[in-house]
Amino acid sequence: MATTQGADDIVPKMDNHSSKSVANSASDLEKQQTPQGDELQRKLSSRHLQFVAIGGTVGTGVFIASGSSINTAGPAGALLAYVFVGSLVYAVMMSLAEMATYLPIAGAFTQYASRFVDPSLGFAMGWIYWFSWSITYALELSAAGLIIQWWNQDLNIAIFITIFWVPITAVNFLPVDIFGEFEFWFASIKVVALVGFWIFAIIMNVGGVGPQGYIGFKYWDSPGAFAPYLADNVAVAKFVGFWAVLIKAGFAFQGTELCAIGAGESANPRVTMPKAIRNTFWSIFAMFCFTIFFVGILVPYDNESIALGNTNAGSSPLVIAIQLAGVKALPDIFNAILLTVVLSAASSNVYSGSRILVGLAENGCGPALLKKTTKKGVPYWSTAITAAMGLLGYLNCSASGTEAFNWLLNIISVAGFIAWSCVCICHIAFMRALKAQNIDRDTLPFKSWGGAPMAWYGLAFTAIITITQGFTAFVPWNVEDFFIAYISLILFAVLYIGHKIVYRPALINPAEADLVTGQFVEEVSETWEESSRSTWKKMLNKVNMS
Repeated sequence: MATTQGADDIVPKMDNHSSKSVANSASDLEKQQTPQGDELQRKLSSRHLQFVAIGGTVGTGVFIASGSSINTAGPAGALLAYVFVGSLVYAVMMSLAEMATYLPIAGAFTQYASRFVDPSLGFAMGWIYWFSWSITYALELSAAGLIIQWWNQDLNIAIFITIFWVPITAVNFLPVDIFGEFEFWFASIKVVALVGFWIFAIIMNVGGVGPQGYIGFKYWDSPGAFAPYLADNVAVAKFVGFWAVLIKAGFAFQGTELCAIGAGESANPRVTMPKAIRNTFWSIFAMFCFTIFFVGILVPYDNESIALGNTNAGSSPLVIAIQLAGVKALPDIFNAILLTVVLSAASSNVYSGSRILVGLAENGCGPALLKKTTKKGVPYWSTAITAAMGLLGYLNCSASGTEAFNWLLNIISVAGFIAWSCVCICHIAFMRALKAQNIDRDTLPFKSWGGAPMAWYGLAFTAIITITQGFTAFVPWNVEDFFIAYISLILFAVLYIGHKIVYRPALINPAEADLVTGQFVEEVSETWEESSRSTWKKMLNKVNMS
């Protein structure tokens, strides 16, 4: 559990044998009190951090791709897959919370890998993660054009890629507190939309709307709770369907960790970071699991529209459920909401990608110009380069370009699992460094639940899913499918080995890991647990004290 500490208690006491002593010089103290990347400004509140992550995470993965998941594994299989991946994300988020609260630095976990494990790991992890989010920006812009084609198929998506690229890029050049407020309100639309759908789903299920009458769990009985997939044996087919959905669920959850990317710009990170990370996880977990559950009881997994896998409202399971209820106006309304969902995610993509570049530059893994900022603290080079990657969406405007674009997209989903595995590795190495330097974890501003076993759990299964997610390429063997499934791992290996050959960095000795630079010292009046208590609990405590 976290402990109440003054500013002096935040800096750990180390023995004489440690190579990193906090009190050795005034310059070290100055580094602790100055945010890493000293021109970034700490203006993001816990609320901003949460909705930046929600904005980047809750998008097409739940509003559209969740239908494909149900079609592959069935309603129960898809729900179990999302819950299981959610448990892995929880392990990752707890690992992040402990490290990001102690060292709230720009780029967060992309720097932790270089500090605690291996500089080559930090290099490879940081660049593939940045590439993943920059390509996701291009994907979201293309999806926005396809969504508008719901109303007019003759419109060219290139028009809307241009129209949306300009304002989204411009918003990311605003001061970070203004951007955070924009993202808060923009991302709130999707939260309200999902809650509204849940209410509609309950009414529809009990027969309050639509011609079906009372539905209950009849679709879990016929066609079934689990969909057979790629196997003759029914039991095996159901498990294979469940396992095939894990990578889709991982793509949907990818971005939950983005609240830690803003650690270098969080106001009072001792309080805001753990609260933001915890609330972000539970909010996203609830939104995904409730949505999968309600869609699964309203739409059979063999519905033809779900099986199409289009990228507009036509294959959105939420819209399909509304159409089955016979409500004519709502599909158009939800398609408009879906447009805001995509644009909110696109805005968050540019922010997260630019801050990853700042972290890479801070860590010596990228050119120094990437950390240059405006007077308002906006890293303009990093933002411009990340935004420029969105123009790759134009590849989707031609038949030959679409194939190239699809190859780029194959990097995205697996890159998230690689990043999660690396976060768990960083946390394990972080705990070893604490032990080697005689720092008690109980003195940290936040101590993750589960500790090392939870980190090992997250690492084991994210690694297994990453390695096995392309199993369909092996039976029967297909070279193209193999490269499509494993291009992320291949790129990651090339980056890691290339950096290792060129720079030949040694693995980090836990006793020499840098646990000092980037600490943020600020006197606070309460711990993060106390700050996150609800009003009625605080009032009850006052009554008891009196």
